[in-house]
Amino acid sequence: MKKLHAWLRAFRLRTLPLAFSSLLMGGFLAASRGYFDATILVWSLVTTLLLQVLSNLANDYGDYTSGVDGDHRQGPARTVQAGLIPASQMKRALVVFSILSLCSGMVLLWVAFRDQWLYALLFLVVGLGAIYAAIRYTVGKKPYGYAGLGDVAVLLFFGLTGVGGSYFLYAKSLDGPVWLLAVSCGLFAVGVLNVNNIRDIASDEASGKRSLPVRMGRSRAVAYHAALLTTGFLLAVIFALGRFGSVYGWAFVLVLPLLIRNFRAVRSKRGMELDPYLKQLALTTLLFVLLMGAGLLWA
Repeated sequence: MKKLHAWLRAFRLRTLPLAFSSLLMGGFLAASRGYFDATILVWSLVTTLLLQVLSNLANDYGDYTSGVDGDHRQGPARTVQAGLIPASQMKRALVVFSILSLCSGMVLLWVAFRDQWLYALLFLVVGLGAIYAAIRYTVGKKPYGYAGLGDVAVLLFFGLTGVGGSYFLYAKSLDGPVWLLAVSCGLFAVGVLNVNNIRDIASDEASGKRSLPVRMGRSRAVAYHAALLTTGFLLAVIFALGRFGSVYGWAFVLVLPLLIRNFRAVRSKRGMELDPYLKQLALTTLLFVLLMGAGLLWA
């Protein structure tokens, strides 16, 4: 039972609402245009779940092997560092979840594209890139997450690919307004990472991890956080201005007080005091998606 609990802890299932948000946004956009397919949604969610768990396991393993996950760490202790899971078992788990992610992704491509092999091949490359990115974030000689490039990867995979790519699975096409919400979701996801990195500034700097907040300093990282949340919200407003005539389509503005609360916490709190606000912003992003989806379907 303790072993199962350790693995569930390593899976970090609390990160799934954020991972699912972009897929749900893509699904809502597709449904509003008459393209929705429940089978595509299910396999998208399964594939994303496996990729997110893979990323979390790789983060656990990579932080341990690189020495970043030491006693000075501000966030929750990882399972390998804590001795709950041997590094050799975690390494095998990375292989298992890489294979599972690839298999699930192949099923998703078959469901979405069938005989459209060019599209399937393109998305296969994207999927392989996602697996590689999930592992290389913290694993290897020069993990890009330690060089301050995690924000770019999150914007790409939780925003542009997550929303735009999932919408394409249904519609087999893209248009400009889709990108507004894709970037909006991506910026909110980057905001979650930024809260994490601001929380860990001291420990990351001590261990040589050069996240953006370490590079910029706390005050500029807080200003950067304000820019992420403000821009993400304004892009949603621009989308709504061109789409919604009914007041019900503007339900998403209800998340504004939650975004403001998150920013105020980031500005005033330090260290582990910030930890609850990772979950708060992730759930706020999910609520934003659900409210925007309601507007897309019924306004």
